[in-house]
Amino acid sequence: AIFLARRPEPVPGSIVMAAREGGRTLLIEVQALVDATRFAAPRRVAQGLDSNRLAMLLAILSRHAGVALAEYDVFANLVGGLEIRETATDLPLALALASSLKGRALPAGLAAFGELGLTGEVRPVAGGEERLRELHKQGYTSVILSRQNAPKSAPEGLTLHPVAQIAAAVQLVLAGGD
Repeated sequence: AIFLARRPEPVPGSIVMAAREGGRTLLIEVQALVDATRFAAPRRVAQGLDSNRLAMLLAILSRHAGVALAEYDVFANLVGGLEIRETATDLPLALALASSLKGRALPAGLAAFGELGLTGEVRPVAGGEERLRELHKQGYTSVILSRQNAPKSAPEGLTLHPVAQIAAAVQLVLAGGD
């Protein structure tokens, strides 16, 4: 809970992810800020995340989800000063970026985890069931994850949204507008 900012209302560019560090699951808020660039070359700033991975995610979002960020400065941050290098940050960061760009908050109680491949697929990550148990224990009600990480039955009170492609995940969270 130390790595989560509990707000009364959801805000654009923020989502919780379930990360695995050592043998335990940590819930961490992933934040993204997308703003029109004022310079010739847009800035890419990553705190707690691999900047090369961020660049790759921007290309995946543009190519496979129609979320073009070439004209924008992009800032990404893991709350609490943590540094996480696992690929499970890909999906939540991509969703936070799309949310910030569109200025739409993601639903309260939503979390995500999953790796993104260069062809836009949402890939499974290790420890999926442990991540789901921890999210459920902490009161999250909805999780977007790789189709291959979805168990046959979810914990009671937890709605799973298994996706195979990043475009489906972005559409799921930003449905209802441009």
